[in-house]
Amino acid sequence: MAVEVRLPVARKRVTESGLLDSAGHLVCPGDTITTDTGFMRGHGTYLEDEKLLASVAGVVERVNKLICVRALKTRYNGEVGDVIVGRVTEVQQKRWKVDTNSRLDSVLLLSSVNLPGGELRRRSAEDELAMRSYLEEGDLISAEVQAVYSDGALSMHTRSLKYGKLGQGVLVQVSPSLIKRRKTHFHNLPCGTSIILGNNGFIWLYPTPEQTEEEAGGFVTNLEPIPLSDREVISRLRNCILALSAQKMLLYDTSILYCYEASLAHQIKDILKVEVIEDIVMETRQRLVDQEG
Repeated sequence: MAVEVRLPVARKRVTESGLLDSAGHLVCPGDTITTDTGFMRGHGTYLEDEKLLASVAGVVERVNKLICVRALKTRYNGEVGDVIVGRVTEVQQKRWKVDTNSRLDSVLLLSSVNLPGGELRRRSAEDELAMRSYLEEGDLISAEVQAVYSDGALSMHTRSLKYGKLGQGVLVQVSPSLIKRRKTHFHNLPCGTSIILGNNGFIWLYPTPEQTEEEAGGFVTNLEPIPLSDREVISRLRNCILALSAQKMLLYDTSILYCYEASLAHQIKDILKVEVIEDIVMETRQRLVDQEG
């Protein structure tokens, strides 16, 4: 019977100062946040015996006199301008329903998408009849949040050529709280793979396309076979994202790239082993601390 043995290796300890500053003030349900009565009660808090207590586990956030607790593990709460990846669940009259990992299904209106070919005109009855030829149930799309309705449902648009229907690739689902908000969520990584980091916790990995300009308005998908080398890179990146997610590290282009480089010493199938996850995530964390310090 074959037994796998791993020898210990010397590694640098991560400096704690670089991690504690970013952790913030963490609380559990029932913890006292403050006894000062001059503060206003926000989301995730409640009053009892003139003390402000936390009702969820998360990070305390304060804006002037308002105190709220942002939960660490929650459904996606959308904000206008967020980049999201979603799956079409239903085709309705003049709209598509999309699953975006939020409490309610999001809405993509027919008037909020580019027509094939990019022509600009009012939507007609013929366009409504052809909706299923644009997007149908099960299709994955990237979009931007256009509005948030009073009940919390999201309205989206795909009016830019960088948004639209997604072709071949891999979808990875993580907690929305782990996605770091950046100026751009579309990245072409130097390893030959592109990534869309959806604010809703859906991450899309796909081979970097040769031509950047889309003439079809985001509705034609490329179904050409993907080379084995590209599939291996995508698989390695997927496992790296799951490793970072398991260790509750923020996901953005730099952290994912550092983790990818740290994982090159291991086989793809070994990356999700507990001891390998600890190795590569600790090396990633150290590089990020060194870079900031």
